[in-house]
This record gives sequence, structure tokens and C-alpha cells, in this order.
Amino acid sequence: MTSRELSAAGIEDPALRSAYARCRELNSGHGKTYFLATRLLTPSQRPAVHALYGFARWADDIVDASDPALTPEERAARLMRLDSELRAALRTGHSNHPVVAALADTVTRYGIDPQHFTDFMHSMRMDLHVTEYGTFEDLRRYMHGSAAVIGLEVLPVLGTVVPLGEAAPHAESLGLAFQLTNFLRDVGEDLDRDRVYLPQDLLGAHGVDLALLRWCRLHRRTDERVRAALRELSATTRRIYGHAAHGIPMLHPVSRPCVGTALVLYRAILDEIEKADCAIIHRRTVVPRRRRARAVVPALARIVALRARHALHEPLPTPPPWSDARRTPRPLAARHGDGGGGGWDGDGDGGAPEKKVMS
Repeated sequence: MTSRELSAAGIEDPALRSAYARCRELNSGHGKTYFLATRLLTPSQRPAVHALYGFARWADDIVDASDPALTPEERAARLMRLDSELRAALRTGHSNHPVVAALADTVTRYGIDPQHFTDFMHSMRMDLHVTEYGTFEDLRRYMHGSAAVIGLEVLPVLGTVVPLGEAAPHAESLGLAFQLTNFLRDVGEDLDRDRVYLPQDLLGAHGVDLALLRWCRLHRRTDERVRAALRELSATTRRIYGHAAHGIPMLHPVSRPCVGTALVLYRAILDEIEKADCAIIHRRTVVPRRRRARAVVPALARIVALRARHALHEPLPTPPPWSDARRTPRPLAARHGDGGGGGWDGDGDGGAPEKKVMS
């Protein structure tokens, strides 16, 4: 995180600056598409977005830790510790965990609903033991916590020209579309981890079962039945992108190029999948660098013009009732013992059921 970005966001406390910088490192190292799109935001917006995605990445890495020696019980224990750390941070405004400290500060500054994090952690726990989903609705309940809430968390940072609730369904759709794109792109890699994020009823309608998927992966070949199932899920994902796109004009003008570019970049992954006729189970689909650049350059030109006319002075002009954002944000050290914490008094299971949200 550059000093300019942190100063623009009003983050002066040295410990907090270091915490936000850690979140930026996580995103730059893991989520290339998201990190590229984030560069199109104003400097004052970037730290908060890095904190939100950095926390999601941190939790996801616990679930999908690269260390094969970790047992499911050890992963569950680590996730429980993170959940406890988060609850305490949102209650007190303090954490010794840098990623959690940055997240708690962002939640306070932008008045983000704490329930989103309850839902997110519920989906993370699901990933420890759920390996397949019977129907698309089952999968959607999981994706609410793992992807849709990410869009809702980021929305106050982006700012809107309509009431937040009007833009929220489109923000949820964007998170869902991004994650469904990841499921399609990573279907082979997920199989290697004994997970299938393609709904079982969709697969069954095309005569596909786990054995056929594994055969295709093992032999690096495809099958028309598998391709047909992937085509149907790709078409569903495109429709969700269509709904998400209607929300872009609802954003503050300076945020539209970033979100619009992220949508174009991710939808381009679908283009590449369909270009390969969905013969992708043996490889990970990527968008050529030249095509990525073609999406970013026009956005940069729009940003120059927009920033000459607009400024995102108040990220949340009308804070929701659960927010304390009407108060001037204070350094983390000054908020110890603040109380608050919104919806963290329950058992933590949330009302709805991440994976690879930021790839």
C-alpha cells in the first residue's frame, strides 16, 4: 500500500498503516484480476477494498491451505480462531492480527453491516466439510456468504447515486457471477481437492456423474455430456452478469470504471471458456494479457475525465442505522473499548451459507 493511498484515506496510525499494507500484499499476490481493477479506484478507496478482500483471502487460505499436512480438524481450529478474533475486533475496535485490524477499521469507517461477516464465516465453515451441492439453490445459499456478501461489503466504499438498498441486489449478482466464473474456470482443480461446485441436478440432467468428471480430468480429455453441463452453467452466469451490469450506473461516477472493468475482465473468462467449447476440465482458462490491457486502457481514459469533475468526499452519505460512520473515524488505538459490533451477539452461524473469490 502506498503512503499516498493511506494518507488519502485518512489512515495515519502507524500500526493501522502496516495492517492495511499487509492486506494489499495479499491481494497483489493472489488476485490478479481484482488487484488490477482496484488500481482504477481513487487512492482513498483502495485501502478499504484491500482490507475487505484481504480478509476474505486470509480466511479462504485457511480453508484451502497449501500445507497438505494440515488435518481438517486443524483447519477448523484455525478458522474458529479467526472467527473469534474477528468478533472481538468488531466489538472492541482492536486486534493484534493485522488483517483483522484493517478490516475492523474499514467496517467502522464505512458503516458496513457486520451480518455480512457472519454469513461469510458460515460459508467458510461449510467449505471444511461440504464437497458437493445437490441443486443450484443449494449452491446459491453457499454463494450468498462466500461471494454475494463481498459485493455488499464493498458497496459502501464504492458509493452510490441511489439509495444503497436499490444498488444492493446488483452488487450481490456481481459477486455471484464472479464466483460462478471461478467455479467454471477451476472445475478441474476443484476435483483434485475432492470438491464439485457444479450443481448435481444440473450434471445429472446431462448424464454427468463424479466418475465421468474424474475420468476426464485423469485422461485430460472431455466429453460432450460434460461440455453440455458447463455450457448451461455458463449461460446462467451470463444472465447474472447482465443483472449485475444494471447496477454500474447506480455507483458513484468515479467507481464505475473500476467495477465495469472488473466485469469485463471476468466475463472475458467466460468468453475463453466458450471459445474452447467448454473443453476445460484438464486446464485452467486464462484471458490473454493483450485482451486484459484492451479492457483497462479505455477505463483509464474515463477515469481521467471523471476525476476532473467528481470527488468521492463522503463514501457513505447516508449511513445505515447499524453504522457509527456519522462519527469522524478515529485511529484504532483511540477506539479501544468502544463497544458496538452490531450483529455479533448470536451463535455465529448466520442466516445463510468463498471460495476463490479474488482470483
